[in-house]
Amino acid sequence: MTTDADPAFSVELRERLVPLFGADITIERLSLLAGGASKEAWALDLRSPHGTRELLVRRAGGGVIHQETLTLEHEHRLVEVAFAADVRVPKPYGYLGEIAGRPAFVSERVSGETIGRRIVQRPDLAGARAVLPVQMADELAKIHAIPAEHVPFLRGVGARDVLDRLTEEVDRLGDAHPAIELGLSWATRRAPGQSETVVLHGDLRVGNLAVTQAGLGHVLDWEFGHCGDPAEDVAWPLVRAWRFGVDERHLGGIGEVEPYLERYNALTGRHITLASLGYWEIVGNLKWAIGALTQSRRHLSGQQRSVELAVLGRLAAEMEFELLHLLERVG
Repeated sequence: MTTDADPAFSVELRERLVPLFGADITIERLSLLAGGASKEAWALDLRSPHGTRELLVRRAGGGVIHQETLTLEHEHRLVEVAFAADVRVPKPYGYLGEIAGRPAFVSERVSGETIGRRIVQRPDLAGARAVLPVQMADELAKIHAIPAEHVPFLRGVGARDVLDRLTEEVDRLGDAHPAIELGLSWATRRAPGQSETVVLHGDLRVGNLAVTQAGLGHVLDWEFGHCGDPAEDVAWPLVRAWRFGVDERHLGGIGEVEPYLERYNALTGRHITLASLGYWEIVGNLKWAIGALTQSRRHLSGQQRSVELAVLGRLAAEMEFELLHLLERVG
């Protein structure tokens, strides 16, 4: 067996996998994958009499980005429902409960590029980038059609609920962030009234997709799932941070917004406008700036010393600058 896990973790993991895959199984490989600011992802090769399965174990990390983050059990259930609705998600196999003190679930391990900067820059993925906007709209349309009663644990929130939560999170940071506070004030004054509420992925953007040369392979990382305004989800990949340096392509560093929005509206019969996306783009920058600062506090407090978490705190300044730019543009 090849593993960089603690032996006790490997033993307990195997015990939890037996009810799903049978007693005659052997862990051939168990490796912690890079990335993931709040969750661990373990590549698992599991041998059985039927061959070797390539699996992924998603396990809680040392903290969460936002206080409304789904539990691993609820995230797994949401993926199960999405899989049944024909959304392109890795096949879920089962919730495993706590392993070495942290909850986890196991799913199919899929191929494809998942690093955002590589997706927007790799020459061999140029063809994928050409079709990704329409494919992203296709998946959002399917997600937003999931009946909310199938996922009753999801919290339903409107714009004002989102802003109230973000205000609470800023207050807990304990220091001043004038650009963020200005953005929250602007967004609260302009908040739309109660709109249609649908099931949202909450984080569908480049970097949470497995991308092959044919385009979108699978939609990953469902921990921010909730119910809310569909425009919130549609606007999320417009946030500058998800363009990974290719700023001239407003939609996630891969394309233009208009074809993506037109496709989504055509599939759903909705009439989301560019203006409403502009509002939620500002809120998206607020969400990620506050999330990055919250993550950095885990490092600064000594709770979890990590260069990655420290870098997130530095990146918050970039979102603050973007907020000021967007606010100046809208007046």
